[in-house]
Amino acid sequence: MDNQRNLILAVVLCGLLLLGWDAAMRLFYPHADNPPVTAAQQADNPVERAAQRADLGGAQAIERRVDLATQLSAPGRVAIAGERISGSVNARGARIDDITLSQHRQDVSRNSGPIRLFAPQGTPVEQFARFGFLQNGQLATDENTVWQVSGGPLATDRPVTLTYTSTGGQRYTIELSVDDHYMITARQTVANTSANAVVVQPYGAIERTSRTASQDVWNVHSGPIGTFGGAVNFDVDYDDVAESGRIMPPGAPAWLGFTDIYWLSALIPQDGARAEGNFRSLGNQLFRADLIYQPTTLAPGQQYSVTTRLFAGAKESRVLNAYQDAGVAQFGLAIDWGWFRWFMQPILYMLLWLFELVGNFGVAIILLTVLVRGLLFPIAQRQFASMAAMRALQPKMKALQERYKDDKPKMQQEIMALYKEEKVNPLAGCLPMILQIPIFFALYKVLIIAIEMRHQPFVLWIRDLSAPDPAHILNLFGLLPFEVPGFLAIGPLAVLLGVTMWLTFRLTPITDPIQKQMFAIMPWVLMFVMAPFSAGLLLYWVTSNVLTVAQQSYLYSKHPQLKAAADAERAEKMREADRAKQERA
Repeated sequence: MDNQRNLILAVVLCGLLLLGWDAAMRLFYPHADNPPVTAAQQADNPVERAAQRADLGGAQAIERRVDLATQLSAPGRVAIAGERISGSVNARGARIDDITLSQHRQDVSRNSGPIRLFAPQGTPVEQFARFGFLQNGQLATDENTVWQVSGGPLATDRPVTLTYTSTGGQRYTIELSVDDHYMITARQTVANTSANAVVVQPYGAIERTSRTASQDVWNVHSGPIGTFGGAVNFDVDYDDVAESGRIMPPGAPAWLGFTDIYWLSALIPQDGARAEGNFRSLGNQLFRADLIYQPTTLAPGQQYSVTTRLFAGAKESRVLNAYQDAGVAQFGLAIDWGWFRWFMQPILYMLLWLFELVGNFGVAIILLTVLVRGLLFPIAQRQFASMAAMRALQPKMKALQERYKDDKPKMQQEIMALYKEEKVNPLAGCLPMILQIPIFFALYKVLIIAIEMRHQPFVLWIRDLSAPDPAHILNLFGLLPFEVPGFLAIGPLAVLLGVTMWLTFRLTPITDPIQKQMFAIMPWVLMFVMAPFSAGLLLYWVTSNVLTVAQQSYLYSKHPQLKAAADAERAEKMREADRAKQERA
């Protein structure tokens, strides 16, 4: 009964911890609480009225399929030759629709080629950005505008300028530059060389298909993202935009775009400039993020410029944080850290430091697990000492329970007095376990979202720690010519997980027969459940289980009364069961 009460108390305290942590995170790192504004609610917004009239092109996407190689070989392209990105800019429409990430491969093969992040309109991996202008509420430049190019290729310290002069006498210029990471800067300028005043609005847009998006799951967001009104908005997904048609999160955008687990494309408006951002469904699983600046009136002879940045690259924590330190608000939170980012970021940095030290990410995971468990070992010692003290009090507690079985308040009073006299805290055995929850969950989450682990080998057959274990027992590790169904894809790491977890449960003194049956089945159930997870996560869990076995063996040797008390209690339960069986007979 006491064990069950402690278990219920532990579950309640865990729930309070999770709810309290969530409330604290929302207080210090607020998410957007206001509901998104849909198209029907935006009628009074002048920028949105102009955008709806002009529509920025592509109001309803038409199903189209074009060949990637044909599109990239078309004339009128300017090469991009950055240090981490390469590709080309399409002068038709001022579209940046060809970007590959030179430091990230498509798969583990050395010759697999770089990851393609941007691809032209109509290709299977369609995703691109474009820049342009509205004039008097109408599109002045669109996806078919042919810009004149000067300079190239686009590289660090080698900008490219796109120029277009309208028939009305306005000269539009987009000067592109790229840094040594993943940021392209577009300085948009309009000069009014006509005899009449005009109202202009620069804009930027990112369009992509959701067909190639990573899955949006409960603990990792994938889809539309941005910082609006000082809060990162993870609340909108592709289905929300498809259902509403257009969603404008409340508040001024600091940046907005689309995210996958590892990749991000985002538009960043000029500091201090008035701009609006929204997400729009174009149909056929196509979506667009729009960044539109407020209208500005230009008298004859005047010109106006804004600078918009485009991030198109990998969600490397150090790179995003560097941009954040340079002024892009909350850019580091484009990585969906979740509740425990206070723990996760130091854990990630420690993992990267260990990787740089040993040169193998699997070994780094093992060392990190050892370090974390080493730091938590004093807590485990205190937990076992508390359990030992509680076990020692069991005879006295049973005597009090028997003496005051008809007077519950008096029983509780006497038990509390016993705790005070013996200097035992009944919660001391629960609190250490609760303190470990955020640390272990943070480590689990880091191994999911850390792009630094992607395509990192460990040993032998494990060539990608971010992917599931590729070896499957049922097809004899690939010797038999058939694909194993996902729910039966059990590899060596999953088997090790089941075995090591079974050993940890074997070392835990359990007297309740129902709990004992559950603990006997659970390791093998978890073996199947965890098999599809990344090899890095399974490696962490196996290492943690091995350390748990060693830790429990050591602590039980230091507190033999725990095992003795459990054995005595188990023997007493068996005698009671035998007596009950004899009485029924």
